[in-house]
Amino acid sequence: MKKALIITYYWPPSGGAGVQRWLKFVKYLRLFGWEPVVYTPRNPEYPETDQTLLSDVPPGITILRTPILEPYSAYKRFIGRNKDEKISAGFLTEKKKNSVLENISVWIRGNLFIPDARRFWINPSVRFLVKQLQDDPVDIIISTGPPHSMHLIGMNVSRKLNIPWIADFRDPWTNIDFYRDLKLTRRADIKHRRLEKMVLKEATAVITISRSMAEDFNRIHHRDYEVITNGYDPEDVTEPGEIVRDEKFSIAHIGTMVSTRNPFVFWKAVRSILNDNPQFGDDLVIRLIGKVDFKVLESIEEYGLTPYVELVNYLPHPEVVKIQQCSRVLLLIINDTPNSKMILTGKFFEYLAARRPILCIGPVDGDAAGILAETGAGLISGFSDEESMKVHILQYYNSYKKGELQPANRNIDMYSRKELTGKLATLLDKYKS
Repeated sequence: MKKALIITYYWPPSGGAGVQRWLKFVKYLRLFGWEPVVYTPRNPEYPETDQTLLSDVPPGITILRTPILEPYSAYKRFIGRNKDEKISAGFLTEKKKNSVLENISVWIRGNLFIPDARRFWINPSVRFLVKQLQDDPVDIIISTGPPHSMHLIGMNVSRKLNIPWIADFRDPWTNIDFYRDLKLTRRADIKHRRLEKMVLKEATAVITISRSMAEDFNRIHHRDYEVITNGYDPEDVTEPGEIVRDEKFSIAHIGTMVSTRNPFVFWKAVRSILNDNPQFGDDLVIRLIGKVDFKVLESIEEYGLTPYVELVNYLPHPEVVKIQQCSRVLLLIINDTPNSKMILTGKFFEYLAARRPILCIGPVDGDAAGILAETGAGLISGFSDEESMKVHILQYYNSYKKGELQPANRNIDMYSRKELTGKLATLLDKYKS
């Protein structure tokens, strides 16, 4: 078989969104004539762990691991955290903290650890992989980020061995939603942008997860960009006949809810409906599955919605999939940030696979809105369109009361992980050495 080296920070038992994309690609690559070789840290700092994902790792594949030096132990001591506490991705804050220490730590993170806290793994990884691939060559190298240090590893190994290299972006770099929160100096900002442009320019091919992200990268460096979205794995989905729907009108949000994902328009609309219709409160339950920023909890309390909200911490992936299928409605929130049009989370496609109506908050002209219209899977309201949100919630609620709550879900097969892996394999065949 042709061989592909995949450089990824997130790998089982890592949980969360970052691991799913390449775990599923690796799961199906052999079907298309490619043998995956995975390179990942031996001792990473994962936000969550999920042992159930190990079952998706194909038997007999080569997994290369080397130690990584990360600054998180010092970071935890600096901000007064327990050494066993997990570091959340992005800018999630589960409880109020010392703002001075937090601001200092953010400044250090943005200005001293460029492109990210895994920068100290770059040079040791390059040395290890150059030696490894000289003895056991591959046909192509793939790096997936963030963290974008993975791309710098791929770029330098490709330079030294003249092996084609593909950079896969699950999220943007300088246009990621929290980039402006990093308190960057002008010098640090220039360095981030220089490294980003270097990766976009030097990679044999660049993959993005959305059309809008490709257009944004094209503004930074003009070239052809490949779009391979995230997707869902049909093998994760329970047969419809085995699913028992929630008795109540359950609205579930799956995943981390950071402050930029605080759905003010949803809280306002729900509060307004409750004021008008007490029966709605008897039927309603809102489930938030995953970590929730303390600012979101404050909003829930402010709008008097605490009695209707169930908070559930991180769950193993099979349990999450079951909750998605049992829920009456799935809440999808696009981050209210300048890059909102290009955001297509992996969770969105699992929502499609659950075949439950999606209630989306985000830009009505963004990529997520386009897929909702294409598939008939849900309804979308703008970030501040309370009236539209009320109409959509009541539309779903009235259908629920009639026993008719079911989305159209057209053309979702194109987003299956197996189909998307076939698209990836075609790309690998095109650029392999």
